Amino acid sequence: MDYKLYLFDFDYTLADSEEAIVTCYKHVFDLHGFPIPPDDDIRRTIGYTLAEGFEMLLGEHDPEVLERYRVEYVDRANEIMAKMTKLYPSVPPVIRALHDRGALLGVISIKYRFRLSITLEEYGILNLFSVIIGGEDVTAPKPDPQGILKALNVMKVKKSDVLYIGDSVVDARTAENAGVDFAPVTTGMTRAEEFGPYRCVRILSDLSELI
Repeated sequence: MDYKLYLFDFDYTLADSEEAIVTCYKHVFDLHGFPIPPDDDIRRTIGYTLAEGFEMLLGEHDPEVLERYRVEYVDRANEIMAKMTKLYPSVPPVIRALHDRGALLGVISIKYRFRLSITLEEYGILNLFSVIIGGEDVTAPKPDPQGILKALNVMKVKKSDVLYIGDSVVDARTAENAGVDFAPVTTGMTRAEEFGPYRCVRILSDLSELI
């Protein structure tokens, strides 16, 4: 699969931050005395915005309440997220190999850009990415294609020259909405068969299959 630009989702695609995410959600639940949901229920919110996640877990719809939960989550995330986030072992060599053969690289995530940069810098590959779009860089989250389209505009690359790699059906819908090719990787909570309704150039069990 040779493309000019490879765009990656972050959580469950490049990195495993589920322990930190689960911990932050539980922190908010503890603050309010809510029953703690099963870890798998929390993990299934990964890839959604925090407001969507709390809505899924609590059935809460009030925007002001959801915003309060989001702030409480972020406060805890500021303390633990970076140190508890780890890239998958295959990621640094794959990123270096793609870069060495002349590909452009980018990240599209709902996470704050500084969190993405901290982890990528820790592994010595931040400088290999030409574009990083974080949650603060868009006005609508995935599956809105805004993040991908913004990256394409920055990089001056045609849609036909782009591959987006992600771990969820939200990512699949994002690629579809953006009109770019999509390759899911099954390192997250989404099983390969769940990508059946979507056009995928290939389903990856590990990012190393890109090279």
